[in-house]
Amino acid sequence: MKKKLNVAMIGYQFMGRAHSNAWRQVDRFFDTPFEPVMKVVCGRSEAAVKQAAATLGWQEHATSWEQVVSRKDIDIVDICTPGDSHLPIAVAAAEAKKVVFCEKPLANTLAESEKMLEAVRSNGVIHMICHNYRRCPAVTLAKQIISEGQIGKLHHYRGTYLQDWIVNPSFPRVWRLEKSKAGSGALGDIASHSIDLARYLVGEITSVAGLLKTFVSERPLPGTKTMAPVDVDDAALSMVKFDNGAIGTIEGTRFATGRKNYNRFEINGSKGTVVFNLE
Repeated sequence: MKKKLNVAMIGYQFMGRAHSNAWRQVDRFFDTPFEPVMKVVCGRSEAAVKQAAATLGWQEHATSWEQVVSRKDIDIVDICTPGDSHLPIAVAAAEAKKVVFCEKPLANTLAESEKMLEAVRSNGVIHMICHNYRRCPAVTLAKQIISEGQIGKLHHYRGTYLQDWIVNPSFPRVWRLEKSKAGSGALGDIASHSIDLARYLVGEITSVAGLLKTFVSERPLPGTKTMAPVDVDDAALSMVKFDNGAIGTIEGTRFATGRKNYNRFEINGSKGTVVFNLE
């Protein structure tokens, strides 16, 4: 019989729904050594988190993440909240000796990220940031092909992640468009995936030149006509050098009209090329 691991998920909206589905399905798709138990979901609104628990399949709901991460019956803390709350939740979970899963971007500043890494390392707990595209079977195959030398010496990485969900200027200024909560815009939201794939498939990046652009500088607050500033990037572009001599370009934008989830990379080597296109 498999050992059961109790999961606490902090946050329950868009990514919380995706994570809930993953927790429900993982033991049915893969030969896992443990059985995840969807024990408790946590959010700020009692009514909303109660409904989320019922809809998404969690046994319990709670409104205090501090109490949840300190519970002795919780083994894994899954953080699906906006970036401005990742640091305190992750550190508290690590100090409580829980496994820590955290959505990307890891934190809103480098200093916060370093504190989170130090917390999990000093407490000796398993930890992971949810750059999930590494786990796509096709990407795993690409990694194998590259590692076996089938495409030879790597020369180029071209990574693009294109979406269009905020092209309309009347789209509201949600939290993802507010720097104090999200930390960044397209750079952290989607370009971070392409950056992670570059590091996973090609190697560490040693130098970078970047450009950020905001196309719509203010938007209406949700449910109102009151305008508020947008202080994150709508698009991010970069040129990079890798430690193995390869060069690359990485682009992330939420203004690519017609693109819904265009996550693509192309890696050119001396003997061949590997291409992936999620969309």
